[in-house]
Amino acid sequence: MATLYSQADSNIRKTWILLTLFLILIIGFGWFFSYLLENNIFLIIAVVFSIAQSIASFWFSDKIVLAMTGAKEIQKKDNPELYRIVENLAITAGLPTPKLFIINSAQPNAFATGRDEKHAVVAVTRGLLQKLERAELEGVIAHEFSHIGNKDMLLGTVVVVLVGVVALLSRMFLRISFHSGGRRKKDKDGSAGLIMILGLIGAILAPIVATLIQLAISRKREFLADASGALLTRHPEGLARALEKISGDRAPLKTADNSTAHLYICNPFKERNWLTGLFSTHPPVEQRLKALRGMKA
Repeated sequence: MATLYSQADSNIRKTWILLTLFLILIIGFGWFFSYLLENNIFLIIAVVFSIAQSIASFWFSDKIVLAMTGAKEIQKKDNPELYRIVENLAITAGLPTPKLFIINSAQPNAFATGRDEKHAVVAVTRGLLQKLERAELEGVIAHEFSHIGNKDMLLGTVVVVLVGVVALLSRMFLRISFHSGGRRKKDKDGSAGLIMILGLIGAILAPIVATLIQLAISRKREFLADASGALLTRHPEGLARALEKISGDRAPLKTADNSTAHLYICNPFKERNWLTGLFSTHPPVEQRLKALRGMKA
């Protein structure tokens, strides 16, 4: 039976394996597109632009997300019990106490954001405070502390950079290839047409593959945050019961959209089928429950 420590170590290894595959994908497509168009300058421009854009997003991501979700900051006097839970877990985790925000929604859910542990924010919905017991609420807050302590916001930003590079490379390749008529200058063996077709297919599929890898990394980080959160409270069942309640609640979260869905502890969109499951930022709750209940401290 897996322990909390072995589960966390396993998820860290798998995450970095996926991230390595991501880098290989970018290098491979970048080289292929440069070869087809016989021009490296667009690759350099794409990388520089994507990194600059993502760094800017990293510095202001918390403010943007909080504005998008309509979250309002609260003080200790507004909810002393919640603050005590957060302060106790901060001490246990060895992290600064984050700012707390409330989202006025009946759906129980929560997320953490911020560029680092010194600028971290934890936001919870009104429904989470109303519908969860104390042990369950502690499990959710510990999960969000794990995202902060595991530096998931930093990793998420790196992944955003990589996805942005792939998407921008693909768009630039398609645009340049169509403007140039889809022909390479050198065609000694007559195979340039076939290679260009393969390049166009690759340019279309590259962003999809990159997005799937991004989602896979996001799912692994959720498993890791579950394991780390359970380690923090020493009570995996509290988080497991919270996940059951959150995933089973049918109340809508109107402020959620595709750009912020990955932040929440559970997918805020309740409609699930095989296609939405494939492109979901969260692993199935059943798998998360199995992992949590298969652990022992």
